[in-house]
Amino acid sequence: MDIRKIAFIEAGSSGIQMLGRFTMSRVGSALLSTILRDRGYQVRAFIEDIAATDWDFVKDSDLVCISSLTNTAIRAYAIARKVKALGIPVIMGGVHPTFLPNEALEHADFVIRGEGERGLTRLLEYLTKGKPPLNEIDGLSYRQKDGGIVHNPQGPFLDEGDLNALPDPDFSLVHKWKPSYIYPISTSRGCPFNCKFCSVVPMFGRKYRFKSVERTISELKYVRSINHGTKFFVDDNFTANKGRSKELLRAIIGEGLKDCWVVQARTDVAQDPELLTLMADAGVHTVYIGFESINPRTLEEYNKKQELQDIVNCIRAIKGHGMHIHGMFIVGADTDNIDTIRRTTDFAIANGIDTVQVIALTPLPGTRVFEEMRAKGRILHTDWSKYNLQHVVFRPQEMSPSALQMEMLKANLRFYSWKYILKHLAMLDFHYAAVGLIGRQITARTLKETANYIENLKFPLLSKEG
Repeated sequence: MDIRKIAFIEAGSSGIQMLGRFTMSRVGSALLSTILRDRGYQVRAFIEDIAATDWDFVKDSDLVCISSLTNTAIRAYAIARKVKALGIPVIMGGVHPTFLPNEALEHADFVIRGEGERGLTRLLEYLTKGKPPLNEIDGLSYRQKDGGIVHNPQGPFLDEGDLNALPDPDFSLVHKWKPSYIYPISTSRGCPFNCKFCSVVPMFGRKYRFKSVERTISELKYVRSINHGTKFFVDDNFTANKGRSKELLRAIIGEGLKDCWVVQARTDVAQDPELLTLMADAGVHTVYIGFESINPRTLEEYNKKQELQDIVNCIRAIKGHGMHIHGMFIVGADTDNIDTIRRTTDFAIANGIDTVQVIALTPLPGTRVFEEMRAKGRILHTDWSKYNLQHVVFRPQEMSPSALQMEMLKANLRFYSWKYILKHLAMLDFHYAAVGLIGRQITARTLKETANYIENLKFPLLSKEG
């Protein structure tokens, strides 16, 4: 098969996303595009949350790769059907096809499960040269000529040497990408904590794997040369290895790379004042933290391995070092009730969290929550477009689905109150005043749009799954 031109398409998100107002791509499509560009292919990446796909390029492509999350799966499948109707082979990857490959294969020719770097390059070698055999490509799912489906073993994760060898993602390959957009930087993979609602461990494993400090600094210098806006470390836990984090932060400071950074961390970051000082000195503006709940029983249920006092201490410590906090809370656990949700907003306001997302517990395929709720018949439907953290898609234990839906959205509306907006305006803090206004507008609009969803919510059986 002659393959010269390849299109990557990242299916667009469903629903109104609070963070969607701040343009940022995931790393995967740009990284894989760069890898294939470096192998001599003509490649273009289309990220629908940034700009519409250029179908003239797609129609002229020899191969199309489509990436999908769960809430973008329906859109991804529609794209795949459209591409296949043009007679162009389709490869699918991403979180959702990884965990439901049979479903994805109803629309695609191949599915690459888990990390895609090795699988995609080896599959291209097969398609262009006839080897290696399909059954020797780790993590590949495909349909045989007789219609039977084969799932090859997953194979090992990339090790730290492999991560260091990856190229810097070239976002100029992304259609209509602008240097002013928030720039995502990935320096590690994996997480040992295995929270039951999270798909990171099933996707990337329980072992942390880090790029070296030297390799990361090299990438940051490259990023500085092409981007002058905010940089977002998309590592699931930037401070997972505190010694390594300190070494990296010292290098950032020493190399004069101090910038406006956003990082993700756990509450245990507050236990190391030196680390917090280095983060602030290196330019960290905001720390995203999945606090998840203020209910001690729910924290235990989620397997968070943290207590409420840890959350309080964390907020005080980070704010005390002059950094901002974006707190994320998940409501709807079996140990939650309506009062829990209302107290969550009270807690966030009282403790001075700068911005929040109060989202509904969502049983995503690949997580233990999904498997448990499916086994108990508690999943309401598999309209994946509603699995966007803004729609209740299961039967809660202590309240009705409609009550959880409404209280979750009202919690956000209460946080982004006119008082919040006016307070920041009075402080001449126009950034957070604008964030508050956007948060309020989006939540009010979502409340209106989900009214019909709640009214018409039915209880069908699980649809056919992969």
